[in-house]
Amino acid sequence: MDFHDVRFPTKLSFGSVGGPERRTEVVTLANGFEERNTPWAHSRRRYDAGVGMRSLDDMELLIAFFESRQGQLHGFRWKDWSDFKSCAPSKEVSFLDHVIGQGDGETRSFQLVKCYRSGEQCYERPLTKPVEGSVVAGFDRAALTEGVHYSVDHLTGIITFEDAPDIGSEITAGFEFDVPVRFDVDRIHTSVASFQAGEAPDVPVVEIRV
Repeated sequence: MDFHDVRFPTKLSFGSVGGPERRTEVVTLANGFEERNTPWAHSRRRYDAGVGMRSLDDMELLIAFFESRQGQLHGFRWKDWSDFKSCAPSKEVSFLDHVIGQGDGETRSFQLVKCYRSGEQCYERPLTKPVEGSVVAGFDRAALTEGVHYSVDHLTGIITFEDAPDIGSEITAGFEFDVPVRFDVDRIHTSVASFQAGEAPDVPVVEIRV
């Protein structure tokens, strides 16, 4: 799958609507009870990149980005303004934000994940598109330094330590991240509302697996 490691212009995505979706199969039994199952291990996010009244320069930027991705053909990065950090949007990223693994004395590489917790339940979401320069990590509650103690693959979200964490060590990390998406249409409708402004009301994008 072709993926362009470029982010959709954030000044256009700000104010967009969207979020996670699940697929649940519900069967109602003869006695009125239900059986529920899902074929998806992970949620999938959808957004509408449609822009309201914007300058004609913004419209040109949208069209240039769409044409460069060749419609649905190539994926790209998307900033979800409601969920783009390992912590709450109002807080600063910390290397203690999430536990991403336990040391076994041999494993050096770990996938970045974010835990969504409510009550006693926690959903761990693998994150494959961390923002470059934003990842902070450590183990046993000691902060480490990127480029010295570990490296980050910003195309896969895998962090690799120079030395394997000791057995039982708790590996933690904090980060900012993007969502890998593609356009969900092969055409964009634009309208010039005046000599200075235009609009493109419907530009859906959908998360992809990479």
